[in-house]
Amino acid sequence: MSAVLEHANVTVTDPHGTAAWMEKVFGWHVRWQGEAKNGGYSVHVGEETSYLALYTPRTPAGKAPESYGIVGGLNHLAVIVDDLDATEAAVKAAGFTPTNHGDYEPGRRFYFHDENGIEYEAVQYD
Repeated sequence: MSAVLEHANVTVTDPHGTAAWMEKVFGWHVRWQGEAKNGGYSVHVGEETSYLALYTPRTPAGKAPESYGIVGGLNHLAVIVDDLDATEAAVKAAGFTPTNHGDYEPGRRFYFHDENGIEYEAVQYD
């Protein structure tokens, strides 16, 4: 048996803005957008077989607590990239700060937080 993660759904303040930087940084595209659960709005951004659903509620959502300290917290999302150095340059150009660089098996990586406080890991396997 085999399984592949198809999508994850995260709450953001501006799904169009988040999708725009993801298109530039990761080379993804908007697959779908429209009305969503409880009167909210979603933008699905990614590739043909996987994506992130960027959801915003009808009324502004509150900020979540620090995720590493709660059960069920979303700690970070990892994205495999072909060129880690080019991705880091794109992350900086998008206004985010790369941190916690690592070079260990099975690949090189760094992390960054977006405007919503979501942590991302960019990793390149050699």
